[in-house]
Amino acid sequence: MTRSDRVAPETWRQPDGQPVSCQEKIKVLNENLEELGEMCQDAFEDALLMGCDEAQVREVLRRMVDELENPYRR
Repeated sequence: MTRSDRVAPETWRQPDGQPVSCQEKIKVLNENLEELGEMCQDAFEDALLMGCDEAQVREVLRRMVDELENPYRR
């Protein structure tokens, strides 16, 4: 089981709550999630190897996600 398998939602949902049904879209979403997981894991391991505090690194990664901006907001 991959990291993305563990964290991906069972069903990707649209803003109105309806499931995303296009298999190609779901494939892209899951591939993107897997790539992000690998990049985050690499950055996390690098920080730990350089002596950073694990809790602080996790918090920085959480803040990065919290700071994402939606350019499509109406």
